[in-house]
Amino acid sequence: MTISPSIESETIESTVLGPEIELRSHISVELVDHTASDLGVVRAARVSTAGEEAHREERGDEYIGGLIRYLMRSRHGSPFEHNSMTFLVHAPIFTIRHMMRHRMWSFNEESARYKDLESVFYVPDRDRALKQVGKPGHYQYVPGSEQDYELVSEATSQAYRAAFCEYQRMLDAGIARELARVVLPVATYSTVYATCNARSLMHFLGLRTNRADATYVSHPQREIELVAEQMEAQFARLMPLTHEAFEKFGRVSP
Repeated sequence: MTISPSIESETIESTVLGPEIELRSHISVELVDHTASDLGVVRAARVSTAGEEAHREERGDEYIGGLIRYLMRSRHGSPFEHNSMTFLVHAPIFTIRHMMRHRMWSFNEESARYKDLESVFYVPDRDRALKQVGKPGHYQYVPGSEQDYELVSEATSQAYRAAFCEYQRMLDAGIARELARVVLPVATYSTVYATCNARSLMHFLGLRTNRADATYVSHPQREIELVAEQMEAQFARLMPLTHEAFEKFGRVSP
């Protein structure tokens, strides 16, 4: 079976195993709530000298941008913590586990103990590099051939069908969800609420995006980078002056 690069998902039916499964390459991130602004950073910083009057201050972009650049350059990080952004992420489990490595976030995830999981599984699209070359710590990823993409599509779809068939068979027999789920792969899609502040998000972005202009160039797995890129777009929209300073000073969290 071949996955077309022009589609985000495809439903296939096994004539042998029975259940339908959906193969999906799309990873979605939605901003669902926030208390984030550049002015909030300035007010948090100004409390050290203005006291209780800090929260009443209204400043123009020139002042706000100048102070934020000073804070970023000097690594005064705490003023960037007095805000929050909540994202709804729909991604394969292995990608969500990458997110959970960052322990300064708050998470609530869909639970396979309490609900039946849907038969939706991840498969890379044609833009995803497939082959790894080089030694540990110095990997490079290169595109695969048409045969490589067909191999990945066929191998994953067969494994997913078999796993979901056994999962469903155990559920039908009355086996508890928390046990039946053990046969499902980490490519199964899950949904998570993830909340962080701007300082934590900048740390996440520094590690989970590949930017040649960063002070510390990182090489994340592409799937978690897709999450980070969508989060960064929202961050830049909500806090443009903070994001500008983050970029100016090497994409290092203060």
